[in-house]
Amino acid sequence: MEELSAASIGLRRTRQRAAILDTLSGCRDLVSVGELHELLESAGTSVGLTTVYRALRELERAGRVDVIRDEVGKRFYRRRPAAGHCHYLVCRSCGFSRTVNADVVEHWAARLADESGFAEVAHTVELVGICPNCQRQVTGTTV
Repeated sequence: MEELSAASIGLRRTRQRAAILDTLSGCRDLVSVGELHELLESAGTSVGLTTVYRALRELERAGRVDVIRDEVGKRFYRRRPAAGHCHYLVCRSCGFSRTVNADVVEHWAARLADESGFAEVAHTVELVGICPNCQRQVTGTTV
């Protein structure tokens, strides 16, 4: 993945924002604001929870993080690859996530925009299920 820096997306560089970007870049899975805040604190970075929320909102607006919501609306973040946003399949039991090929969704959204005359069409697709590991734990069998 390309380097993620505040300056590269037009944001003022601060010590806290740099730490948030570095920590988020090191996360391989989706993380909540609270989890990201705990990771920062455990690494010795004193940063307020409000600052983490604000930085993630800015990164989302800049298109540098993907955001998904669970069934109750809690938001989870993951660094967006340079190639564009991703769609994720998320385990509703343990939170494990994996990216999925959703080209059909992207083509559909682009076609809908063309046909309707709308500009700047955005979409949200959230896919949830039960991962193979959680299925094994429930059934005691292999999947």
